[in-house]
Amino acid sequence: MKNTPSVTKQYIEQRDEGYWILGTRISLDSVVYAFLAGESPESIAQNFPLLSLEQVYGAITFYLANQKLINSYLEKGEEEFEKLRLSLRERNSALHQKLIAAKAQKQGKA
Repeated sequence: MKNTPSVTKQYIEQRDEGYWILGTRISLDSVVYAFLAGESPESIAQNFPLLSLEQVYGAITFYLANQKLINSYLEKGEEEFEKLRLSLRERNSALHQKLIAAKAQKQGKA
């Protein structure tokens, strides 16, 4: 009997309550958000030079096969980020005001 390659290959791992490209520090979120923004897999691979084109396609395939789960995971992350942002805003309103002023000044120069 010949040695045949495995039919399935893992591209994503779950760790620290998140999803990551297997063996990297690159989150699935990064690839998915780029994909949802309309970037091609080739462009995503260029923007993440540590990833091969195969890994990018694998990540996108994983997302498409688990879209409901991953969309829910992404929404939860966005909600947590917003809560953290509001909490930091309340705890340090002076810093928040400085950041708003700096942003406004930067936009005025652009």
